[in-house]
Amino acid sequence: MMASSIPPSLIDSLTDDPKSWSTVPGLISVAQVTPSGLSLLFRTAQEMRDTVRNGGGGDDRLKGKTLATVFYEASTRTACSFQAAAVRLGGKYDHYAGLEKGAKGGAELAEAVGDITTKSTGTDAIVLRHPVRGSVGEVMHSATIRPIINAGDGTGEHPTQALLDLFTIWDELQLEQQGKDAQKDRTRLVVVLLGDLKHGRTVHSLAKLLARAGLDVPITLRYVSPSILSMPQAVQDQVAKHDNVTQETYDTLGKDALDGADVLYVTRVQRERFEDPAAYEKVKGSYIVNAELMKDAPSSTVVMHPLPRVEEISTNFDSDPRAAYFRQMENGMYVRMALLALLMAK
Repeated sequence: MMASSIPPSLIDSLTDDPKSWSTVPGLISVAQVTPSGLSLLFRTAQEMRDTVRNGGGGDDRLKGKTLATVFYEASTRTACSFQAAAVRLGGKYDHYAGLEKGAKGGAELAEAVGDITTKSTGTDAIVLRHPVRGSVGEVMHSATIRPIINAGDGTGEHPTQALLDLFTIWDELQLEQQGKDAQKDRTRLVVVLLGDLKHGRTVHSLAKLLARAGLDVPITLRYVSPSILSMPQAVQDQVAKHDNVTQETYDTLGKDALDGADVLYVTRVQRERFEDPAAYEKVKGSYIVNAELMKDAPSSTVVMHPLPRVEEISTNFDSDPRAAYFRQMENGMYVRMALLALLMAK
């Protein structure tokens, strides 16, 4: 089995049956989540948000359980989001970072993760980030501690980010309140993906998740990037399997790309993914979203970013009501609380 492949038994394995979540060996790809599974996850995330915002802070459903966050790539937001989620639910966490020079992948990585987590008394689940595509899936296949949650595997996937991104779209556009009848009133859902689409695992996962989400409305995905940072053909091929999705490609973020945009999802150009520094310098700053540019976008466009940003969104846009990236970051904790509650329930 190829490292980046997903076992057929895991595809569409996460449904609206909570047992499908509590018995799965891990979450490594958005291909595991069915439309009904999304509904269960999002309802649970809404419950988590209500609990936190209404002064409860959380609950104790993970009391006595420990989450290990194991990061072979630097992370602040993702790691802290998972850790906060565990604590909000009454659990504990052990964090392992500074592992960038550690195991390269395969059996070596699986053994290293096993060694790390056995030092953590009573580890009940592992959140793993590693720079090699498919590496988290390899660990899951041989792990004695499960579930394993993919927090990013190189240029592969970042499923929990995609899930919180789709939850944010669902929430910002009020699709969760409107339901399918109101979705039918929409002529289409237009999502513009901007920036480093070649290396950006967040947009890889989000494009695939949007295509399979079961939204009862045609979807248009617009890919805007320099030619050397275009969306991988493999991702486009997966999206193309879904008849309700149209894919378009642009090299400039102008009026055509922004026309009717419901969502503008911005990604940074990732210096760390470039072997040639000159190539990075050539494309960095290719697109900058600011108040002036956004005059060409609809007044209802939702602007998102997985953060951290560099210079691709100007701070002069932060006060615009369309700027949803800080709300998006907050949603990350609620979605991850829901994920831990479902995956670690026994």
